[in-house]
Amino acid sequence: MADLDGRIGGLTAGYDLHADWDGERLHGRIGGRLNGKDIDLKLRGERVDGRVGGHIKGFDADGDVSAGRVQVRLGGHIEGDDVSLNINGDRVRGRFSGRLDGKDLDLHRDGDRLRGRIGGLIDGKDVNLSIGNVPLALAALAAACAYKALEDEQEQREDGREG
Repeated sequence: MADLDGRIGGLTAGYDLHADWDGERLHGRIGGRLNGKDIDLKLRGERVDGRVGGHIKGFDADGDVSAGRVQVRLGGHIEGDDVSLNINGDRVRGRFSGRLDGKDLDLHRDGDRLRGRIGGLIDGKDVNLSIGNVPLALAALAAACAYKALEDEQEQREDGREG
């Protein structure tokens, strides 16, 4: 079993990501025990499905993952985000959450490390993960899931302060 292990975001505004890979299922935790979410993604052939978080404050993941691309919907049809990535060698590039309101995703594999950034210089988050034997496309998808979980939590906190 290979582990996916590392961090999305910085020391104060970031989430740890720890998950085990058994060749078909990536299962673990985004964030801590109290302020985190479970991650459970199943990859069968080129189809991925699963869930991040619980039944109420979580989101589904459903789509296609191959060696060359990721096309996955996170969340529902109305309130959700698309992940559209192209993989060329050790480089993963694409968009998270749409063309206009979305974020760029630019990651690269260096040995067993996946590094890069999701989002821009100001509102983006760094990615630094050890991916072991986890397929590159699935590791990039897990990073996008962690980014969405972190972004959703930050939005909820901001909404709570305003109200």
